[in-house]
Amino acid sequence: MTGAPAGSGGGAGGGLRVVVLGATGNVGTSVVRALGDDPRIGSVLGVARRTPLWTPPKTEWASADIGAGGDGEDPAGRAAEERLTDLFRGADAVVHLAWLIQPTHDPLVTWRTNVLGTARVLRAMAAAEVPALVYASSVGAYSPGPVDRAVDETWPTHGGRPDAAYCREKAYVERLLDGFERDHPRVRVVRMRPGFLFKREAAGEQRRLFAGPFLPQRLAGLGMVPAVPALPGMRFQVLHTDDAAEAYRLAVLRPVHGAFNLAAGPVVDASVLAEVLGARVVRVPLGPVRAAVGAAWRLRLVPAPPELLDAFLRLPVMDCERAAGELDWRPRRSAQEALRELLRGMREVAGAPTAPLAPVVAGGRRHEI
Repeated sequence: MTGAPAGSGGGAGGGLRVVVLGATGNVGTSVVRALGDDPRIGSVLGVARRTPLWTPPKTEWASADIGAGGDGEDPAGRAAEERLTDLFRGADAVVHLAWLIQPTHDPLVTWRTNVLGTARVLRAMAAAEVPALVYASSVGAYSPGPVDRAVDETWPTHGGRPDAAYCREKAYVERLLDGFERDHPRVRVVRMRPGFLFKREAAGEQRRLFAGPFLPQRLAGLGMVPAVPALPGMRFQVLHTDDAAEAYRLAVLRPVHGAFNLAAGPVVDASVLAEVLGARVVRVPLGPVRAAVGAAWRLRLVPAPPELLDAFLRLPVMDCERAAGELDWRPRRSAQEALRELLRGMREVAGAPTAPLAPVVAGGRRHEI
C-alpha cells in the first residue's frame, strides 16, 4: 500500500492536489467544502458535467462527462478517457462520486455512466499515475444481511437485488475495483459504503430522484403525514452528508485502504420515522404497497421502481466500528437530526448554486414530468 503523505502534492502552497468527480451533487458539494477547509489540501479540482458559478475555497472547476460515448473503440469514449487522464495528472488523490440514479426507465444510460464511466476513470487514473482513489460505494452494494446483527465490511457485495439497476451497478463496480487493486497494487483504494445521505440543501434533489414531481412540498411539514407504514423488513441507516464528507476528507489524508461503512445511529425503522414526522405507525402488508409502487412507476408517476423498494427492504444493518477505529471518525449528528434537516429543506424549498442541487429546475415540475 502506498499513498502520498499530506503536503507532498502539487497544490497551491505545497498541499495535496485532489480531484473530485461529481463535485456538484449532494455529497460532492460537502466533500469540496471539507477539503477546502483543511490546511493540508493545496487545491481541489471539481469535475462535473455542468460547472457551477459557486466558488468554494481552493477550488477550480472543469467539465467532463465520464459516461460519454460507449465502450471499446468508441471515439467519444476515448476522448472522455483522455480528458480524464489530463485532469488527473499531478493529482495526489481522486475522489470518485459521479453517479446517476435516474433514469430508471432507461438503465443503459445509468450503466454507461456508473459502470463504463467508472472503468474509464480507473484507466485514466492508471495512465496519470494517481496514487490514491476514494470511491463512493453504498450500502446498496451489499447482499441482504441477517436480521439479528450488523455486518462489517467483509460482508458479500453482490447487491441487494440484481434486478435493481442501482444495486447491480454498485456491485459490479466493486468487482471492477477488485481487478484494479490486483493490477495496480501500488494505488491506495478506499471504498466508502454509506447509508442514506441527507442534508438541507439536497432536499429538492432527493424529492426529484425518489419521490417525483407529484409530491407536495407541504407534506414535509411536521404533522402533515398522519401515518407511517410499517413494512416488513423496513429498517435503514441514515447519515448527514457533511458527516460523510468528513470521512472522505480523512480517507484522503490518512494511509488507509479498503472499505468503510458509514452511518449514524439509531437504525431507522417505522417507529423512529414516525417520531420524526409526528405520525403514528400503521402496519400494512407489502404486496399492495409494492403493486401500487409498480403501477405508479410504469405510469411514470414516481421515479423509483418496485425493484428498488425490494432492495430497500433487504438492506443489511452496517457495523461502523472500522471507520471509528482507523479513521477516528464518528458522526456529529444523529439519524433523526439528518432526517429533520432534510424535511426542513423540503419545507423551505432549499437548494444550492449547482445544477443537481438547484431548488427548482428550469421549467418547474412540468419539466420534471
